[in-house]
Amino acid sequence: MFSGIIEELGVVKNISRCSKSTLFQIKADKCAKDIAIGDSIAVNGVCLTLIKNELGVLSFEAMQQTLSVSNLGFLKAGDKVNLERALKIGDRVSGHFVTGHIDCMGLIRSKAYRNNNLCFEITVPPKFMLFCILKGSVAIDGVSLTIMEKKPSAFSVYIIAHTLKNTIFMFKGPSAKVNVEFDILAKSVKSQQ
Repeated sequence: MFSGIIEELGVVKNISRCSKSTLFQIKADKCAKDIAIGDSIAVNGVCLTLIKNELGVLSFEAMQQTLSVSNLGFLKAGDKVNLERALKIGDRVSGHFVTGHIDCMGLIRSKAYRNNNLCFEITVPPKFMLFCILKGSVAIDGVSLTIMEKKPSAFSVYIIAHTLKNTIFMFKGPSAKVNVEFDILAKSVKSQQ
């Protein structure tokens, strides 16, 4: 479980692709501390299991199914990624509860300033709009955000300057693929209806 508050930007050092899985090696500073093999770390919002930590280069293995629903399959060496270590019991939750299980990939339709605020409009497959609740939470590439506008197949989130500076959003623009995880509470309520 995560909170959607990014701890640092990691740098992809190497990617080894096989037929059944892909090995990612990511250089980290803060997130390489106080962790053990088997711990969970969110990489662009995707919960991955740490299999090796060698001098701050973290290794993770991702199955093909994970790559098919997330943007991890599009990463290349040198790319930066959002990193967050799993919550510990008793931690303050500054964002919202994020599981690290991506619902779908979204596409940034536009990135523009509206009323002096940076706005990302993101399209997702229509079947996922059921979980899009105005003023509800959503995690985009692992970042806890609030849905401010909703259309039939898109929603908008606003990005404050601090978030832009400290996440991979500074590198994202129209047509970029993003990982989307809708709020677990919204999904639970909608699944009961």
